[in-house]
Amino acid sequence: MDRQVEVVAGNHVVVRVAGAVVVVGYRGPGRVRPDAPAMRAAETVAQLVSEASERAPGGPGRTIAREATRWLMQEAEQVDGSPVDLGILSHSETGGVAIFLHGAVTAVLVGARGAEYYRGVDAAFTVDRVAEPPARAVAVFIDDERGRIPDLPERGIGSLIEGVAAAAGAVIWFEGDRTRARDRVERPAPTAARHRADPPTTQLDEQRSAPGPAQPAPPPPRSPETDERQPMSRPGTGPEETLDDPRLARTQLRGTNPAPEPDPALERRMEQTARATSISVRVMGFTCARAHPSDPRSAFCTVCGMPVDQTQPPTEVVRPPLGILVLDDGMTYLLAADVVIGRDPENSEAAARGLVPVKIEDSSGGMSRAHAEVRLVNWDITVVDRGSTNGTRARPAGYRDWIRLQPNQPMVLPPGSEIMLGNRVLRVEPAAPPPFG
Repeated sequence: MDRQVEVVAGNHVVVRVAGAVVVVGYRGPGRVRPDAPAMRAAETVAQLVSEASERAPGGPGRTIAREATRWLMQEAEQVDGSPVDLGILSHSETGGVAIFLHGAVTAVLVGARGAEYYRGVDAAFTVDRVAEPPARAVAVFIDDERGRIPDLPERGIGSLIEGVAAAAGAVIWFEGDRTRARDRVERPAPTAARHRADPPTTQLDEQRSAPGPAQPAPPPPRSPETDERQPMSRPGTGPEETLDDPRLARTQLRGTNPAPEPDPALERRMEQTARATSISVRVMGFTCARAHPSDPRSAFCTVCGMPVDQTQPPTEVVRPPLGILVLDDGMTYLLAADVVIGRDPENSEAAARGLVPVKIEDSSGGMSRAHAEVRLVNWDITVVDRGSTNGTRARPAGYRDWIRLQPNQPMVLPPGSEIMLGNRVLRVEPAAPPPFG
């Protein structure tokens, strides 16, 4: 997305790479440092985003979401053993904004009708959806310890073109034209057009706010192909603080509003969701050579796709996510806990019991508020119709005809199966494709 990206003052990690924006939460003491686990995670995700953008230059959003999900499942625990709070905004192949969230991170779309919020803590494992480009802005913030996020600041002149910054989050502006500062830099040289299409991968553009000429950032470890510099702070603020690593810069922004008071009802729902989505179900299974838990009926690891020794005795293991629900518009839901699906499932009895609500828009009018449940039973994914008005249909892989489910009677969904609710279709896919995910 070739748009103005402003960082909001804070102490997490924000990266802009290949047109995408990545935020990673830092929960350690003091200021984030180059050797912090959050920085290592950000570097890994940035590489993932860059590779996905090369494979799908027309819109890498879906590829980024799939690769980030697999990284979270297979390798994220190796960073430091702590949960990873991660948000990614990228370009979708449909022309919209691809939103990927995991953990305590929130995306905000601000348009003519107000703000729309997507929270990572409200998902079974990840939020993965595509939204229409907003009239004003889209932002992604790391939640604080009480689940709050900063208010959207007024638009300034800062612009993170490429690189890493310490911040609470980032805002991508859609309204109006680019800032004059950026136009002034890009206008003179013909090479600027080439750099806009193929930006450097490590450069952090910045401008001192104190009077006098702009001070360039210290050179990164790998020299970029351009000397283009952009403003990173608003006029009138104090001098910019730079971290020990020149790839990081902290900008003090003027006009950032204080965080809003917490909503008790929202906090209760977030706590219930966190309890419901914690991957703590223990079942009998095998382990692969990498010590991942796996379905004892499968020749390949459920997590990484490596072959599994099926002669070993079953042991009690913590069950990993069993698969991915892929909606017909490309949005995905990782199946880490039982979910209730409908057009308004949040206030349903199933959600009150701890099932994770998954809201799906349906223009046909054939979807109930809480239409169906997808339950994880041992190593199986099952679907249950909740007595919906228009029913739930399923089609196992390889079948031509749809099967109408009897209310409250579960049906097992092997990989490749599809379910139809209203006029929406969801497909079940494995979390890691064998033989080598």
